[in-house]
Amino acid sequence: MGKTYAHIDGRLRTFIEEQHIFFAATAPLDGDGTVNLSPKGVSGSFAVIDEQTVAYLDFAGSNAETVAHLRENGRITLMWCAFQGPPNIVRVHGRGEPVFRDDPRFRDLLRHFPGVDSTVHGLRAVIVVTAELIRDTCGYAVPFMTYDEDRDLHAKRFAREDDVSLGQYFEKKEHVARSIDGLPGLPLPLPVLPPAPRSTDKAGETVVGTT
Repeated sequence: MGKTYAHIDGRLRTFIEEQHIFFAATAPLDGDGTVNLSPKGVSGSFAVIDEQTVAYLDFAGSNAETVAHLRENGRITLMWCAFQGPPNIVRVHGRGEPVFRDDPRFRDLLRHFPGVDSTVHGLRAVIVVTAELIRDTCGYAVPFMTYDEDRDLHAKRFAREDDVSLGQYFEKKEHVARSIDGLPGLPLPLPVLPPAPRSTDKAGETVVGTT
């Protein structure tokens, strides 16, 4: 029924990149700690970096459980389900790392997300995941559901924030700088968002990216 893969490529990569939503699961080392499961769904905010590495954009919110768990132990599972077409579930089990705004790697990582304006959604970090186990299962019990469009509420809420006000928003939230279980979450004060990376178009002209 299921199959294990050595790489994220071919049909597997195509399936992952076509999905409009995926789920990220993490947990603290403490056996009594809070397991977290988060849906991720802004179009263009997920990217396959190479055959063993994926990444997604971590946007503003009232919690930072995934960030806190990754800072403590790095364990993460990502899951995609086929809600249309042939049934399928794909899971990537691996080690994740939050790359924050002031990390030298942050700006270059944004090149993998050309369709997302990082100034709109209150971008906090890029989550980079190295796959240790890649597998799929049947998904026979997953229902059919249709995708209409992305909600615009998140962009409308955070597009009006600048670096200062966004940092103030995070500082007011109980579970952003610290997780529900008291683990270190998003480092504050919030660093300034670096300028958008530049890319080269097909004609060789340098253009400013949308992120």
